[in-house]
Amino acid sequence: KAGYRFGLPSLLLFLVAGMLFGSDGFGLQFNNMHHAQFIGMIALCIILFTGGMETKIKEIKPVLGEGLALSTVGVLLTTVLTGLFIFALSEWDMVPISLPLVTCILLAATMSSTDSASVFNILRNSKMKLKNNLQPMLELESGSNDPMAYILTIVLIQIANSLSGTGTGEIDAWAITADAVKTFFLQFGVGILAGVVMGYFAVWVLNKIHLTNTPLYAIMLLSIVFFTFTVTTKLLGNGYLAVYLAGVILGNHKIAFRKEIFSFLDGMTWLVQIVMFVTLGLLVNPHEMLKVAPVALLIGIFMMLVGRPLSVFLTLAPFRKVSTASKTYISWVGLKGAVPIIFATYPVIDNVEGSSLIFNIVFFITLLSLMIQGMTITSFANRLHLSLPVPE
Repeated sequence: KAGYRFGLPSLLLFLVAGMLFGSDGFGLQFNNMHHAQFIGMIALCIILFTGGMETKIKEIKPVLGEGLALSTVGVLLTTVLTGLFIFALSEWDMVPISLPLVTCILLAATMSSTDSASVFNILRNSKMKLKNNLQPMLELESGSNDPMAYILTIVLIQIANSLSGTGTGEIDAWAITADAVKTFFLQFGVGILAGVVMGYFAVWVLNKIHLTNTPLYAIMLLSIVFFTFTVTTKLLGNGYLAVYLAGVILGNHKIAFRKEIFSFLDGMTWLVQIVMFVTLGLLVNPHEMLKVAPVALLIGIFMMLVGRPLSVFLTLAPFRKVSTASKTYISWVGLKGAVPIIFATYPVIDNVEGSSLIFNIVFFITLLSLMIQGMTITSFANRLHLSLPVPE
């Protein structure tokens, strides 16, 4: 209620609540990265699946090319541009960090995607309609760009550990490239195939099975979501992409007890978002985060004002129909949230050199993004004349 009253993203308040009750606040001890990552995976499955179900194919069709370009090429460009900036910053004597190039690009990769939880939550609760099909484009981007960021993060962790493991700073470039290409195609190929197959399977099951209790339909669907994620991951595909696609397919077909299922998933989405953000808030130690605040502030400002806008304008350059105002707004809605923080736990768990620095910088930039970008989404749309009055 306070968030709506003062224009604060509600998820930011739960993140701050976690920090308040954590080790530097009321003293609740929680520092298990594995548990936090597991909670994050469960939450993201439900958030992405629900977001997929609420995505209308007829709405995203006109912006399918733009959305997919942003979720792949856009993420890659953001990673490269921000990574090079961080490396240049670490080479500067005035800055108290010194990271190798691969680690700098890894840091950029963890926060290269927009956060689906934050984007879905803010756009759908802002009581605002956007011109030029911007809302479906932004939701499509945020729902489908996590796989690219995940792939980049995993590949760069492998490279960073290979470099530190050799001791000589030399790696087999061909082997790394081959592994990266293999990972890329497996993640996307298996992820898309599994998502489509499980999506149609879920439609068939929901319409054919006859359960005695209506609430069991939603619970059964939830089990299918987790099954989809697990099997896809075991087959080396991207589980997040699979559950999102399954959600899109299911949401665009006639299914039994649709209203009850949507109501259940909406409540579950809110619950897992709150749990995830409170958990991630507990995970951080604010005194450690404040040590990297000046550097993180510079990186965050670069991402918001240079890295993200430049990658958006370059990615959307072939799409002549997208206006400059629309590109500017898309650049601004590069919201960070739980996803970058969860991705930042991967280097910590894999013991990448400088991983604690990565985690604290990502957490600070997430707070910065939610406060600055999250609070100005509506006013920025009005300023660019991209908002429409919501019908009563």
